[in-house]
Amino acid sequence: MSARLKKEYGDFQTPEVLADEVVALLKYAGVSPDVIVEPTCGLGSFISAAMKGFHEARQVFAFDVNPHYVDATRKLHKSNCSRLKVEQVDFFDFDWKAFIGKLRGDILVIGNPPWVTNAALGAMGGNNLPQKNNFQNHVGFAAKTGKANFDISEWMLIRLLEAMNGRSGCMAILCKTATARKVLKHCWINLFDIGFASLHLIDTAAHFAAAVNACLFIVHTGVPCKSRSADLYADLGFNRKQSTFGLVGRELVADVAEYEMVKDIDGFSYYKWRSGIKHDAASVMELKKEDGKFINGFGECVEIEPTYLFPLLKSSDLANNRLLPNRFVIVTQRKPSGDTQDISKRAPRTWEYLLRHAAELDERRSIIYRKRARFAVFGVGDYTFSAWKVAISGLYKNCRFDVVGMYKNKPIVLDDTCYFVPCKSEQEANFICKLLNSELVMRFLHSIIFFDAKRPVTIDVLSRIDLKRVGEMLNFNKRERDYFRDAELIESNQPLLIYEKTPKYAAKTTLKRNVSGSAKKSGRCA
Repeated sequence: MSARLKKEYGDFQTPEVLADEVVALLKYAGVSPDVIVEPTCGLGSFISAAMKGFHEARQVFAFDVNPHYVDATRKLHKSNCSRLKVEQVDFFDFDWKAFIGKLRGDILVIGNPPWVTNAALGAMGGNNLPQKNNFQNHVGFAAKTGKANFDISEWMLIRLLEAMNGRSGCMAILCKTATARKVLKHCWINLFDIGFASLHLIDTAAHFAAAVNACLFIVHTGVPCKSRSADLYADLGFNRKQSTFGLVGRELVADVAEYEMVKDIDGFSYYKWRSGIKHDAASVMELKKEDGKFINGFGECVEIEPTYLFPLLKSSDLANNRLLPNRFVIVTQRKPSGDTQDISKRAPRTWEYLLRHAAELDERRSIIYRKRARFAVFGVGDYTFSAWKVAISGLYKNCRFDVVGMYKNKPIVLDDTCYFVPCKSEQEANFICKLLNSELVMRFLHSIIFFDAKRPVTIDVLSRIDLKRVGEMLNFNKRERDYFRDAELIESNQPLLIYEKTPKYAAKTTLKRNVSGSAKKSGRCA
């Protein structure tokens, strides 16, 4: 199979030793199927292991879209043709609900579906993917960008669990850990009748030569859902439990026990979190200053006016405490609807530079640039140019907040891998930073964040930090209380009056004594 086809099929063939370990774990857990189904059998490692391990299974079905794999699996198991049926099937066109509905007895669905996203397949022009229908029900901007991207296996596992809903069985699948969590969230929110679920981490570097966080995902079906939580284990066993994650409301938390200790600060952020500037053309828009000259990503010396040039910090700068900028970025607009034609009058050399690199800028693929001004950027507004900000990297695990100010009389701006709240003064920024770096907030963040995610820290996560409640726990004074009175929530401070009257605030519940005591001792701004 060509390298391109291997990518399109998400082709990570399961080593026999790993397939045998998975089956051994399932047997240890008491799984004893009457029927075994492998929806994407590949070269048949799981079929071989399952047929050896589960002699009592009456029927074994192996499917794959690739005819070469179907032939190889048939040849490998010629002697077992009495209970094994191998067919070429396109997963996305197959009626899994009707097929599983005809089976009798306990069912085991086992396998290793593609480890590839719909966006990656679309970029390579692949067809091995489901019909696009925004099955996660994202709306607005989220439906157009990263949130609408999903692993093909996520779609596949949800379809299989829908088909198994109400049937006694077990699904044991190798997949990314993030995919397993998303599938469980979907099932819990939609009240699937799933019972015990667990994730068992695997060494992807050793088994697949891949740098990705993956696991064996086990979920039992056909039983009442008494608990919307699942255990995470360090290996293919049940002895080394790392944590228990689960669904609280409609959101997942990474550590249920820790979350219960600090959940009282899960609320309204008061400040509106923002992401930095998105331009998708770093080689053109970002410049480094070397020996007093600006150099772009192509190694060209760039001579432009300072009008649209701003000092820039990126995620790696924040994560490594490099708060003195060594990069600059061209910000072509003050707001998303801004007319970039003004650049030609106010800064003709900058406009000439953009025209020289129009090919790179005009070819930006993201849908957000459609029907927008030429050379537009995204993630800009008055907040972008605030003199003081409290910022955090979205990509790193250290979860440290920093105060970002001015550099050579210009506000420092951030790229789209960073998040921040704008502040009106240095004093306000230092106060907010102190709250956010407190032990209390750190415990809360570590209870809700999944650090194996591609972008662990998001606006959704940060917006859950109830800074007013944190301040109350840390005994902020009257002067500091004024910051919250003036804070903007969804571009207006009037909603604060509504939120103050909600039962959450009227109750004035307090955290457990040990949390409060330890929280008051912390708060130094990193």
